[in-house]
Amino acid sequence: MKPVEITEAGLVLRPWHAEDADAVHRACQDPDIQRWTAVPRPYLLEDARAFVTEFAPTAWARGTGAPFAVCDAATGELLGSCGLISIDHNHQLSEIGYWTAPWARGQGVAGRAARALARWAFDELKLRRLLWGALAGNHASRLVALRTGFRVEGRLRSADPGYGSYEWFGSLLPGDVPAPGEIGPAAPGTLEARRAAVFGRPQPTIFANAGERELRLRPLEERDLDAVIATCQDPETLRWTTVPERYDRSAAESFLTFCQDNWAGGTTASYVIADGQDGYVGSIDLRLSPTDPLLADVGFMTAPTARGRGYQPAALAALATWGFATLGLARIEWRANVGNVASRRVAEKAGFTMEGTARSALNHRGDRVDAWVGALLAEDLTSEVPR
Repeated sequence: MKPVEITEAGLVLRPWHAEDADAVHRACQDPDIQRWTAVPRPYLLEDARAFVTEFAPTAWARGTGAPFAVCDAATGELLGSCGLISIDHNHQLSEIGYWTAPWARGQGVAGRAARALARWAFDELKLRRLLWGALAGNHASRLVALRTGFRVEGRLRSADPGYGSYEWFGSLLPGDVPAPGEIGPAAPGTLEARRAAVFGRPQPTIFANAGERELRLRPLEERDLDAVIATCQDPETLRWTTVPERYDRSAAESFLTFCQDNWAGGTTASYVIADGQDGYVGSIDLRLSPTDPLLADVGFMTAPTARGRGYQPAALAALATWGFATLGLARIEWRANVGNVASRRVAEKAGFTMEGTARSALNHRGDRVDAWVGALLAEDLTSEVPR
């Protein structure tokens, strides 16, 4: 396959040159590139030279790939990398890959390059589908894919434990690519872009006050697991929740992984409620709906030794306020088995309005049970956003 150049949207996508090695080496020292891509670690100058003088030309010559240097059309400065990986001419498909040099971020480089590349792949190579994949948590790559027109279709379990627990995947068909000068979903300022900025960063701490006591909502840590185990072995927790009946260290460790994976994936904000000595007094989850971007629901449990002190209502109110203000939610729902008076009191003290009883709404250890249903709306809040 003969190398080509693509000029579009202020960029030139051209074949790699030997003199690009220094800039590639400098860019690939970036922690984000090393975290989210498969570049060697540490990334040496020899790796950069091998990429631009051996790997890239060979891919073009064999027709197995189309690796492009992404450069500023006016100055020629290297801004990033974008290319087709593992072209399958028989099935007319390929995977796309890209990175942006740290000095060029915030300019839409990857999105502009990916859209130009996609148009060329469909128009000139006559491919019928492009594939995209990224480690769950790489929200910057996901935004680029969405703005290129990719449909994110799900998650795959990762076969490499060192790479991550899950990978996002998606596909792009010829009619999906936005017209020149336009971008696909998740444009800057949209809800998707806003949430990517939240979940693409470390989980923040949220503060709450239970009377004169200050509480911290922080991510679950390994040092909390003994307290989680004790809470989940408590008869009242087992009675009203669906935690495993024989909750042990393995279950707690799986819960820790679950919390970390779901924050990275942008689906759930799971928090420990910590007292003034930073000790575990409970857990609370804010789970985003997979079908309605403005809807979430909550779940919580309190350590037996911390019950009746107002910790959980304060934490729930603070987390709900954060969800409305930061994630742009419109409605947060609460459900509990009919008869779980303690949970209902927590929800009511946090401002939730009881909306009724849903018959056979919950699966509780194999049985369908009725549920109390309540909700809090963004306009219900009168308190300030927690700091």
